[in-house]
Amino acid sequence: MARLATPSSRTGLLVIQPLKRRYCGECHAGALSMLVLEEGAPRCLDCADLGHLVFLARGDTALTRRSREESSLSAVVVRFNRRKGRYERQGVLVEEAGLARAEERCLADAEARLRRRMRDARRRTAEDVRFAEAFAAEIRRLFPGCPEERARAIAGHASVRGSGRVGRSAAGRALSEGAVVSAVVASVRHVETPYDQLLMSGVPRHEARRRIRAGVETVLRGWQADGAGVEVG
Repeated sequence: MARLATPSSRTGLLVIQPLKRRYCGECHAGALSMLVLEEGAPRCLDCADLGHLVFLARGDTALTRRSREESSLSAVVVRFNRRKGRYERQGVLVEEAGLARAEERCLADAEARLRRRMRDARRRTAEDVRFAEAFAAEIRRLFPGCPEERARAIAGHASVRGSGRVGRSAAGRALSEGAVVSAVVASVRHVETPYDQLLMSGVPRHEARRRIRAGVETVLRGWQADGAGVEVG
């Protein structure tokens, strides 16, 4: 049998998945799916005293690391890649009890991460509710005649997290007057005027805005207690 080149290992015991049919040089079992080289001769896992270990394929770094930590005996499994001309790690052999303990640790971590995500989600939801309420209050301050439910609806739409709308901009988060007015104008434009229908009929955006400008201003003046004008974009 041709002598196999043994890859160097800095991680302890090494097990090879052979590309060709190999038989144990001691008990002659085969063909071997995994083998250990001892002085250039293949040995099956049983003869190499590794037969009680279980194979854990690569892919889960945390599980692999913890399985080796929990196992008093482990080995790295490699296979030769002809195209690349090198041995590549396929997984590890670990003790079954060690793997079970590692899985429990990873499961505990997953549960902890889930609880943390749930806490973060609740916190973000509470923050979003408070921000939307503050945004609605600012709308009502600037436009006292705006119905309360409408102000809440405008604030809720403008402040959706991740939407990229004006309420999530830096100015919006700071509750600047310009950002709040922009949110109100945009809502009035779409709800109280035929702006959307104009766009759907092919009217260019700037022309559609020109046509409905007076209607928007009329609504905004009606929502303002002091009758101050608001510039409409």
